[in-house]
Order: sequence, then C-alpha cells, then structure tokens
Amino acid sequence: MHAPDPAANLTIEQVEGKSALDTFIRVPWLVFKDDPNWVPPLIIERRGHLNRKQNPYFEHAEVALWIAKRDGQAVGRISAQIDENYLAHHKDNTGQFGFLDAIDDVQVFNALIKTAEDWLRERGIKRAVGPFSLSINDESGLLVEGFNTPPFVMMGHAFPYYQTHVERLGYQKAMDLFAYGYDPFKDLEPKVQKMLARIRRNPDVKVRILDWARYESDIRVVLDIFNDAWSDNWGFVPFTETELRHIAKELKPLLRAEMVIIAEVKGIPSAMAVAFPNLNEAIADLNGALLPFGWLKLLWRLKVSRIKSGRLALMGVKKQFRNSMLGSGLGLTVIDQIRLNSQSLGITEGELGWVLEGNPQMWRMIEAVGGTRDKVYRVYEKDLV
Repeated sequence: MHAPDPAANLTIEQVEGKSALDTFIRVPWLVFKDDPNWVPPLIIERRGHLNRKQNPYFEHAEVALWIAKRDGQAVGRISAQIDENYLAHHKDNTGQFGFLDAIDDVQVFNALIKTAEDWLRERGIKRAVGPFSLSINDESGLLVEGFNTPPFVMMGHAFPYYQTHVERLGYQKAMDLFAYGYDPFKDLEPKVQKMLARIRRNPDVKVRILDWARYESDIRVVLDIFNDAWSDNWGFVPFTETELRHIAKELKPLLRAEMVIIAEVKGIPSAMAVAFPNLNEAIADLNGALLPFGWLKLLWRLKVSRIKSGRLALMGVKKQFRNSMLGSGLGLTVIDQIRLNSQSLGITEGELGWVLEGNPQMWRMIEAVGGTRDKVYRVYEKDLV
C-alpha cells in the first residue's frame, strides 16, 4: 500500500473576488497562530493596500495573487508583480514577488514560487527579486535574523524555515536590509555630541518640525528629499505624484509633528527624518479587527495612553551634500532631533531603519548615535532564463 502523495491534494488558486482576497489576507493567521512575536495586521488596512482602486501602486504595476490550498484549506500565499516605474528607472527586466507566507512544507513553497516565476516568465521577465509586498517602498525583504522580537510597524515577520525553502529553490542574496534597536535615552558619544553642536551653531542650518498649517506642502518636501537622496540607491523606485498625495492622506492620523524633522540650509530643505508611532504596539491584541471595540482601544492608545515605541522609517540628505562633513552633520542632526523629541513624548524604545547593507555611510551613522543592529531582512534574486 502506497502512502498518500501530499502534492496530489495541493492546488494553487489565483485570487479573484472579495472572498478570495480575504482568504489571501488571512493566511498568516494560520502560519503564525502559535508565534507570540507575530502581530496580526489590521484587516481593513490590508484590504486597502491590495485594493486596485485605492492603492496608486496599481496605476503603474501589474499584480497577481495566489493561494495554496491542501484539501480545500489555505496553507500558503504569494504575489508576483511587474512595476513599470521600476523598469523605467532600472531597465533590467526584473519582476518582483511578495506576500510569501506558508506552512513549513516543501511542496507548498515549490508550488507557490513556481507559479509566481511562471507568471513572470510569461510576461517576458528575466529576473525575479523579492519579497516586496508590494514594492520596495512597502514591506521589504525576508526576515533572516531577529525572530525573537515582534516586528515594528511596516516591517515583516517570518520563521527561519522560509529562508531554507527560498534558498533551496535557487534564490541568492541580492541585498540585506538592516534594522536597528534604539534607546532614545542612551547618551551619545562625545565625538557625536561635538559634531551635533557644530552643526547647530551653523547660522545657515535651521532645524524644524512638521508645520500642520502646511501639512501637504511639508510632506511633499519630505518625499522630494527622499526621491533625491535615494535616487541612486539599490532597488530605488520614486514616489509618483498620486502616491505622494495618497501617502499624505494615509499618514496624517498617525504622525506627530515632533517626529517629522526638516533641516534647511540657507532656507532650502536639505535633509529630513520621519518617525512613526509603532502601530504594532497598539494593535497586537486586536487580532486584525477594529469591530466591535477594537477601534476604541486603538484610538485610546494613539491619543490618550500613548504608544511607547516608534520607528524611524525615512531619513535622507540631498545628494549635493553627499560625502561632505555638512551632509554627515545634517544626517546626524535630524536623527538626533527625533531622539530628543522622542524623549519628550515618552517614547522609550525605537527602531531605526531599514538601511541597505550597501549603504555603509548610513548604517555607520546610525551606529554612531547608538543604534544596535537586531534584525536583518534579506532580498533575494534569481535569474528566470
């Protein structure tokens, strides 16, 4: 008598319709059900992120989603996407995969990744990179170090077996992304304090916080600096005008003015840093639901009891200051202003990043202000020819 073939009862179904999308979104509830470090995302937010009418990413990208099912039960998921803006910027015939979550099963990972690869090949793509959910400006990379603590807002989570399965299928490291734990109350080294004091004495440099009276204008300033500062970085994709307006609307309820820092040189915005309250701290026990009472708990935690952790998610200095003492000083200054403002807001724990492994100037700067590398997210690549 032969043992049953587990692959025989495995199907891969493309997501079509609201019910299938909800099944796709809920796959991590099965995968991470016994992991105390996983934070269930808000289902309403995930629906919006994957809504082709709401998320402006879909204006310039083709996306397909699949669910792996065994005996009718969802056991995994994956996406594949082709971003025309990425292709216009890099001209390297590369597509992406993302939303990779599955039980620890060889057949499931094989089937999911093969499905995504075949879809990309059919559209003439020669190289797959990921995971990105959906782009490098969203959740990026696969967690390969730092499994024993919960992820911060807009950062992914995984089990060690993900890495094993992905690499077994021929994927190799393209780039590591570093995330740093941070104590806002930790004293800075004397040499860093001296550099900061020198920058703050410079009459050409002005450091300010977000001005609510010109909110959309200031968000535009932040993203313009980002697009300039990051334009030569590995994997960079610029924000479009529509994405800029979308981000401004989405972030407004979360941002604190004191956590958006703009540094001007002779009146011209030249560096910025943006930190978010760590929403994952506030939603960890909501199981993804805002009804019936989750929204009251979230509102209370955001506005009254206050979140005690935050993530420095964006930082950039304009290219014209690159490789200069002033540029380094501007970068340190906007990070340090976030640190000082975090203290006054009662934030006791932070995360800085992610930062490209290939950007040593940035991660050395973060380490200089006391950041300790505690998570590594890996982006993989594979030739499809």
